[in-house]
Amino acid sequence: MWYIVLIFIIALLLFAVAAQHNAGRKQSEESAVLLKDYQKRVDEQQKLLDDYRALEKNFDSVGQGYEQALLAFDKMEEEKQKLEQTNNKLEQRCHDLQEQTSQLTTMAHKNYDIMQQLVKDAEDEGGTPKIMAAIRKMENLTELGSQSAINTGEHTTPRQIAEQAVSESGIREANYLQFDLFVNDEANEATLRTTPRKAARVIALLLDNAMKFTTEGKVTLYVNGADKQVQFIVEDSGIGIPAEEAEHIFEPYVQLNNYFGGTGVGLTAARSIARRLDGDVVLDATYAGPGARFVFTLPLA
Repeated sequence: MWYIVLIFIIALLLFAVAAQHNAGRKQSEESAVLLKDYQKRVDEQQKLLDDYRALEKNFDSVGQGYEQALLAFDKMEEEKQKLEQTNNKLEQRCHDLQEQTSQLTTMAHKNYDIMQQLVKDAEDEGGTPKIMAAIRKMENLTELGSQSAINTGEHTTPRQIAEQAVSESGIREANYLQFDLFVNDEANEATLRTTPRKAARVIALLLDNAMKFTTEGKVTLYVNGADKQVQFIVEDSGIGIPAEEAEHIFEPYVQLNNYFGGTGVGLTAARSIARRLDGDVVLDATYAGPGARFVFTLPLA
């Protein structure tokens, strides 16, 4: 009988051990779940902490950027004020220069008028050739770059202008040269509406240039009328001018050969006058030579 009791007691012990084991395992599983939940909460808190730190860092960056933006804006305002001040100074300077230019233009016109009157007075009084030559050189300087209008209200003939230019230049007295004047039939019958003295001055300047650069040989003045215009053509047998210099020689103070002296303003003055008379002066670059050919054109009346 006693072994039955013993078996019963052993069974109770085994049942108690099994129950305790199951309880321990269940508690272990619950502990594992709790630990897992705890770790999850810790991770979430860590993420929140990291996010907070990132936001804090971004906020600091935004704050620094805002401060930099404010500094940049202040600098831009300062530069804007400087630019406005500079612009005001430049506008004032421009205004002053315009006034000075206007005054200089007025003075130039007055000086030009005075010079024209001096030349006319000297011619009327019959000044000596040297005095007249000096006055005409001064007159050439006043013509440089002049925009003053020239009255073209007088009627005359091409021959009269040519004869006046020949007389003014004194080319017939140049014993070292042969000079000829030819006027074709069309020019003999033509009429010009211009300022004779100014037109003659252009031709005289071309004749002076021909005499300067022709040490021997001949100079010829042709007066041709055709195509509603008259041409005064000055040909010489002098040293000639390269075709590539055809425009350069009309610039002020240009001298291709310093050996012959001069001021380098004669051709510039001639073109200035011609264009203000509604004509022009050009170098004929196609001329085969020897020497050079200049052509002064004026519209017929």
